[in-house]
Amino acid sequence: MSLISAKNVTVRLGGSVILANVTLSLDAGEIVTIVGPNGSGKSTLLKTLLGAVAPSTGQITSEPGLRIGYVPQKLYIDPTLPLPVLRFLSLPKPVGKEVAMTALDRTGVAPLADRQVADLSGGQMQRVLLARAILNAPQLLVLDEATQGLDQSGSAAFYRLIEEIRADLGCGVLMVSHELHVVMAASDRVICLNGHVCCEGAPEHVATAPEYRALFGTGTQGALALYRHEHNHSHDHAHEAAE
Repeated sequence: MSLISAKNVTVRLGGSVILANVTLSLDAGEIVTIVGPNGSGKSTLLKTLLGAVAPSTGQITSEPGLRIGYVPQKLYIDPTLPLPVLRFLSLPKPVGKEVAMTALDRTGVAPLADRQVADLSGGQMQRVLLARAILNAPQLLVLDEATQGLDQSGSAAFYRLIEEIRADLGCGVLMVSHELHVVMAASDRVICLNGHVCCEGAPEHVATAPEYRALFGTGTQGALALYRHEHNHSHDHAHEAAE
């Protein structure tokens, strides 16, 4: 059984059809990315899958008791509020220090445990939010525009981390993004959305699909190659730079 699926889902909000007849599913261990232009319904689809928006027609089903970890696009925290990272992970539900430190270590930010949240960089904050999302060993990890504000190298590093966590936890990963640089290559399957599912499949297939090119052009192929090169040869970076 799929971790979560939508079947013939249509969503109407304020008299407008935001999503039309959307069908998709996600299995354990699979990384699926939803891409689409602004206003394509990506956020609405995510909210519908998570139960925050009810479909007008169609059905959402999920594995009973599905544990979900969620990484928001951003989270506003009052910069004047004294809030160390370790304490942040225990909001709103207390978490043991060992569990919290394990999550921070998994996302590469354990040394920041005592740092004030307000003092974190954008990339550090995203890794802390990711640590918070994996505290309950989720079966499904959901990320909503999680790398917005990061540069391309920062995004690539974040997505490599997602791949490592997927391998570690065996969870399914659902990412929503409008960024095409590296997100395509970090995925097992890509769904192109523009109010409906335009096309879907392996990244290489979607990047050459006429429906995808009509929305985004042809520039993604180079980004796919760049990401794959960085991904496969990251251990050679320092050597290559020296040369």
